[in-house]
Amino acid sequence: MKRRKRSESKMEDRLSDLPDCVLLHILTFLNAKHAVRTCVLSTRWKNLWKSLPTLILHSSDFWTFKGFTKFVSRLLSLRDSTLTLHKLDFERHGCIEPQLLKRIVKYAVSHHVQHLGISVKCDIRDIPPCIFSCHTLTSLKLSVCPRGYIYGSTLFPKSLALTALTALHLQHFTFCKSDDDSAEPFSACTRLKDLTIDYCTVKDARVLCISSVSLASLTMRSDQSEDFYKIALSTPNLRALGFTGAPFQQLIWNNVSKLERVCIDAEIWSTSLESPLILLSWLLELANIKALTVSASTLQVLFLIPGLLKIKLPCLGHLESLRVELKPLSPIFSMRLKAAKSWKAALKPSPPPIPDGIVDFLIQNSPSAKVDMINFSR
Repeated sequence: MKRRKRSESKMEDRLSDLPDCVLLHILTFLNAKHAVRTCVLSTRWKNLWKSLPTLILHSSDFWTFKGFTKFVSRLLSLRDSTLTLHKLDFERHGCIEPQLLKRIVKYAVSHHVQHLGISVKCDIRDIPPCIFSCHTLTSLKLSVCPRGYIYGSTLFPKSLALTALTALHLQHFTFCKSDDDSAEPFSACTRLKDLTIDYCTVKDARVLCISSVSLASLTMRSDQSEDFYKIALSTPNLRALGFTGAPFQQLIWNNVSKLERVCIDAEIWSTSLESPLILLSWLLELANIKALTVSASTLQVLFLIPGLLKIKLPCLGHLESLRVELKPLSPIFSMRLKAAKSWKAALKPSPPPIPDGIVDFLIQNSPSAKVDMINFSR
């Protein structure tokens, strides 16, 4: 027993002997609640959490919102105010008190935050404007839903003044038009490399302009919407493009000559041919891509076009790999497929994973391309 106690003591001493930078790095993988709890381990850990460079604050980690609010308030008060804040990840499911949100954002900005993530339900006016002009921000993830909505849209500023920003992830926003009758909210982000737009739309404009010399990766997620609009891409250094959802936006390809990788996971919730034809129009513009990833549902959307396999593609001539992801279909999409006339003869009694002949259709100009079938249902 004495040997065991000595061994345990040595192990504890080894951990305590680690430098602060190593221990703090370990704590950055914990949410703030658990990181603070390490203060009970020993005197060595008592005040270590006050120097945390990363704060992960999720209301779901607490039994009550009152307890969460009290914890956040005390954490910001007791943390070492002389230290910069590298990253703040704040998430609140449900409504939040405007004063608490303002305090969190102002604290992050005043402590030169570089990576900021906020997911809340509130009015955009409850977010201090300083967040949109923070010169230290290099990555921003922002999801702001209006109060009372499960899924809603919030008006986004006409432009951003985030000159250091390299990664931007937006969710549930409506972009406003600028002076030229189009929405162009990212033109001032001159260093932007990675842009993700989830379930966003435009207001009083028919075109969303994404114009960036530095942008290398663009990801879009969309649901079925009656607000059809166009997306104009002027991104000469764009290398990767990803899309998930219902394809209803026309893409205007002004300058995407360096695009190499495209990933599409499409579904539709109606039997209209509009979305399948839009999806085909996207593919027709992909002249130089080397890698294409599509889901089985994407191929089924395409196959709704009458006489698709007879079309001679002028694109996909440089394709090196085609990856087909065999993921389960949503119940709504399965019902729409069964209702589509072009599928009635093929049902035996349910749709096959992928339509016959459609893989050969995609690689008709690149017969040597490597084809991989990935089954996600297992």
